[in-house]
Amino acid sequence: MRLVFMGTPEFSVPALQALAARHEVVAVYTQPPRPAGRGKADRKSAVQVCAEELGIAVRHPASLRGAEVRAEFAALGCDVAVVAAYGLILPPAVLAVPTFGCLNIHASLLPRWRGAAPIHRAIMAGDRESGVCIMRMEAGLDTGSVLLRAATPIGDEETTGELHDRLAAMGAALIVEALEGLAGLVPQVQSVVGVTYAAKIDKAEARVDWGRPAIEVDRQIRGLSPFPGAWTEVAGERVKLLRSRVGTGEGSPGEVLHGMTVACGSGAVEVLEAQREGKRPVAVAEMLLGFVLPERLS
Repeated sequence: MRLVFMGTPEFSVPALQALAARHEVVAVYTQPPRPAGRGKADRKSAVQVCAEELGIAVRHPASLRGAEVRAEFAALGCDVAVVAAYGLILPPAVLAVPTFGCLNIHASLLPRWRGAAPIHRAIMAGDRESGVCIMRMEAGLDTGSVLLRAATPIGDEETTGELHDRLAAMGAALIVEALEGLAGLVPQVQSVVGVTYAAKIDKAEARVDWGRPAIEVDRQIRGLSPFPGAWTEVAGERVKLLRSRVGTGEGSPGEVLHGMTVACGSGAVEVLEAQREGKRPVAVAEMLLGFVLPERLS
């Protein structure tokens, strides 16, 4: 097939690699380079880096709504456009261009967790499974008919980063399968029951409230790991908490029971991996060498 790929972050890279090995990817659309790092130098998206390594032409318009951009897209004459975490809205005039439409790789079991942060939200909500859907795109937010879906359990101690990598690989395999059997796939209209929305993660959600139940704090830590990273204050220093599990013991909220097992509103959470300001992530046992925790965290 002759296709256009539209994606931006690391999640999209396995799909681009898989498609480029089997089809003619005539162009890649991605978000433009953004200032990043301490020097605020422009950094290319993960998809742009991959596309350039593959020798594929890259375009990064600020919007797809302009007549000139739409004409350039139409001139590519693609059979299908594959979209994976692109970050721009595709207007109806663009959706209508490819012969077989625009297909989206979405990291949830639709209609649950439509929207921007489905992996984070699934873990934070305590979902027992997640998955990937290949959806035919339409004007609504992740409302299109589903062509294929694949489910996977979420591990009791799994982080968003770990689930992200598994779903990215699943999405790559599933879009290859979808394109190979596209003519025979029967679109399934999404149910109106069970619709939830995965709002973009706000950094204000990242501070840990030790007064909440342990099960919720554990989900918050794992759901926000590695980015933006749940955090707590330790002797005036912001420490990111990157891996955890529900622990044992009781105490007043924020009380350090032993190691970095911290009492919550009910139960306790055992923090397994953390990151001090300006330092790399390490196992808590390593962090506590020469770093004494106070009796209570805030």
